[in-house]
Amino acid sequence: MTRFRKRRKTVVVSFAEHEADILANLLRNLVELLYDGLPPRTTQSSDPLAALLESDGPTEPPEDVVLQRLLPDAYKSDDMASSEFRRFTERGLREGKVTDARRVLSALEESGADEIALEPDEQLSWLRALNDLRLAIGTRLEIKDEDDYTTWEKLPDDDPRRLTYDLYDWLGYLQSALLHNMR
Repeated sequence: MTRFRKRRKTVVVSFAEHEADILANLLRNLVELLYDGLPPRTTQSSDPLAALLESDGPTEPPEDVVLQRLLPDAYKSDDMASSEFRRFTERGLREGKVTDARRVLSALEESGADEIALEPDEQLSWLRALNDLRLAIGTRLEIKDEDDYTTWEKLPDDDPRRLTYDLYDWLGYLQSALLHNMR
């Protein structure tokens, strides 16, 4: 069973081995999804200002509904403004999400079945990566904000969505426990 505890500003997390493996696999899938369909950069600038101003990002929303959820339109009622915003920001947003996921993945792989001590800056990466995973799974399950969660919790064991919902629920527990210990 996953356990969180606070040690001053550090949050210590320990996973059962199979839990760490499950989380690592989910993170690998998320990284793959975030890179899927993203064209390589057309230019590589060593100048930080030029890199910020590069505008070779996509202008159309992704086709995958999970990516649409993770990379939403900035302006729902203005396609042109949304397209321009996406062109300048989507690549960086994807890269930030991948960086967070890889940071968590690296900590899981380095720790094996041992405890993982999360410093404050790592805690935020973990929180963001867990949130992205939960959003991805919730989108695939088509969970809506207005859904009655007791309906989902009462899914029969033979329902094909049951295991996926259990992962969604577990990720919610991880988010909540981490957030509680970050205070």
